[in-house]
Amino acid sequence: MITARTSRRTLRGIALFEAAKGLLVLTAGLGLLSLLHQDLQAAAVRLIGQLHLHPGRKYAGVFIHAASRVTDRELWTFASLALIYSIFRLVEGYGLWRERGWAEWLALASGMMYLPIEIYELVLKFTWLRVSVFVLNLVVVTLIGLVLWRSLQTRRLREHP
Repeated sequence: MITARTSRRTLRGIALFEAAKGLLVLTAGLGLLSLLHQDLQAAAVRLIGQLHLHPGRKYAGVFIHAASRVTDRELWTFASLALIYSIFRLVEGYGLWRERGWAEWLALASGMMYLPIEIYELVLKFTWLRVSVFVLNLVVVTLIGLVLWRSLQTRRLREHP
């Protein structure tokens, strides 16, 4: 059975995880803005070289070609989406840290939303990374579900002793 202390630790752990995701995506979005007005194809070639990859290889070539086609408008769009996502995750993390009911429901819904997509991706192509992401998300959804169940049970006991 999940206790009040376990619920608090669980929520705080998930809050930190969600906030970390938000900060990571915010950093990536700011990184995209730093690429405005740059020659992205040259930057991609430099990155490939720094990673000691051969530019003639299939994926390196695809990356370089894709970088050559990205516009400043698309960079702004991606950075804006990253900002929206990071705000969402940071607000969710704050709410979970402060043990707000709305944040628990938000975390459950947002975590469950990804499960069908992750299952589809696993069926499409099995990789250990995809398995890891699916299992981690399933653990988070399960833990949030248990915390919500405990909250509902506690509230029910208070209302009907």
